[in-house]
Amino acid sequence: MTITALLGLGVFALLALVTASSGAVFTPDAWYRAMNKPSWTPADWVFPTVWTPLYVLIAASGWLVWREAGLAGAALPLAVYVIQLVLNAGWSAIFFGLKKPGLAFVEVLTLWLSIALTMILFWPISKTAALLLAPYLLWVTIASALNFQVWRMNAPGASARTT
Repeated sequence: MTITALLGLGVFALLALVTASSGAVFTPDAWYRAMNKPSWTPADWVFPTVWTPLYVLIAASGWLVWREAGLAGAALPLAVYVIQLVLNAGWSAIFFGLKKPGLAFVEVLTLWLSIALTMILFWPISKTAALLLAPYLLWVTIASALNFQVWRMNAPGASARTT
């Protein structure tokens, strides 16, 4: 591997680390723990356990596209990639920081769409890079469903039951 490729990998790893830091800053707190949640809600320890390898895959995916096409050759796909990273970081801030599960649900749907679009745009450049994002899309699908249920179950007038 060339020094340029290694430095590029470092940049994508750093981008993933910066994105992940939002989840480390805005964490489940007493407000979240007191909320009604569906019975299928994962334990708090599951989230960092799942997100750690996902961020490795996200970084590798972006790096593969950059290495294959460069910034100029993949300007749009990499721009959408960066947008999904920003949306990823924003979810924790909105849900846990602002305590706005409804707004977070809209945001996570936008994140889901941006991941899907990133995969579509990555596919012609690197099928591997696109497929590396599939577990991420699956996890965000689950997170979206959980976000929706928590929002619905804690809306004014909602019953205290779990589903």
